[in-house]
Amino acid sequence: MFKRLCSTAVIFGAAALAPPVHAQPMTCLPRADLIEHLEGRYSEHLTGGGMQSPLQLLEIWASDQTGSFTVFVTRSDGLSCVIATGQNWQDTTPTDPEGVAG
Repeated sequence: MFKRLCSTAVIFGAAALAPPVHAQPMTCLPRADLIEHLEGRYSEHLTGGGMQSPLQLLEIWASDQTGSFTVFVTRSDGLSCVIATGQNWQDTTPTDPEGVAG
């Protein structure tokens, strides 16, 4: 549980260190089009996400094959806006330390 919490803190902490949104060009398009592009061109699949607010869903898509990843928010009207992209995605699976009962 602690490792999952730390991983989540690192991911969202890194997002907080990104330049302000107004300094980056925001790419927004219908979610279906974005998913088709991520699956077809980058072999990415959904790896995690959650509700950012009652009207916004945050999703993280990544590829085990290419190491690429994409973070985007989908609004209630179906429009998805890319927040971040990158390379060398590391998928961490939480494990229980030896000798510790959970």
